[in-house]
Amino acid sequence: MPRAAVDDNERMNLRVKPEVKARLVRAAALRHTDLTDFVTRTALREAEAIIAEAEQVKLSERDSLLVLDLLENPPAPNAKLRPAIAELPSGKA
Repeated sequence: MPRAAVDDNERMNLRVKPEVKARLVRAAALRHTDLTDFVTRTALREAEAIIAEAEQVKLSERDSLLVLDLLENPPAPNAKLRPAIAELPSGKA
């Protein structure tokens, strides 16, 4: 699992090539905002899309119907599940 980088201050330093910074500054100017706001908004939008994609499970129509059928008609506990159920604290089964 990826590490979560957590820093206790509000500053983030980036090193970019001068031509990259120039393009970012130009784009920020075209959006009538400063560089910090432009980079933050753009990166945050991308981060939210990546997180949303990672947190969603997309199923085909066939698989969705299979899951719904299994929820409505669960299979009987198998040989491995019965002992696990027996080990649950009472009232949790």
